[in-house]
Amino acid sequence: MFSGIVETMGQVQSIDRKGKNCHLQLAASFANVLKAGQSIAHNGICLTVTSAAAQGYQVTAVDETWQRTSLHTWQPGDWVNLERALPAYGRFEGHIVQGHIDQVGQCIAIEEKMGNWLFQFKYNPSQGHCLVEKGSIAINGVSLTCFNITENTFTVAIVPYTWQHTNFQYLRPHDGVNLEFDLLGKYIQKYLTCKV
Repeated sequence: MFSGIVETMGQVQSIDRKGKNCHLQLAASFANVLKAGQSIAHNGICLTVTSAAAQGYQVTAVDETWQRTSLHTWQPGDWVNLERALPAYGRFEGHIVQGHIDQVGQCIAIEEKMGNWLFQFKYNPSQGHCLVEKGSIAINGVSLTCFNITENTFTVAIVPYTWQHTNFQYLRPHDGVNLEFDLLGKYIQKYLTCKV
């Protein structure tokens, strides 16, 4: 489980497709403390460390992840948001994030507002969503509050700290982003649609 509070950005070093698997090598500041078997959210995608060294580590993604997330658009040199799994004794700063992407949304507008940034995103309402005005959403693994919700768009505000410490600074209109809708909202939505 994660909280949507990004620890650092990592840089993709290589991407190697073998059969139905994708092996990624990344460089990150905390690579020297990683061990095989640990879970890390990469732009919100939960992936397991398969090997680690002083300057970098490797993870493997299955075809389902390749197809259903923005992973297939990544290139060597890209920066991704990283968060290690939340320790049981740690402070809970964001909201409950599983690292299971619901769909890929699209950035459609970016507006600077005197030091803050407004990002508008498009999403597919038919692919299992649950958005609440002033509710939580994880975008590329970042816990954010959504507002100005329409049938297929919503807006988030990015403060300077988030801009400087996540890859929101590299996002451009038309870029795809990983969306994970609020877990509690998804369970409630599922319950309400179940036949009794």
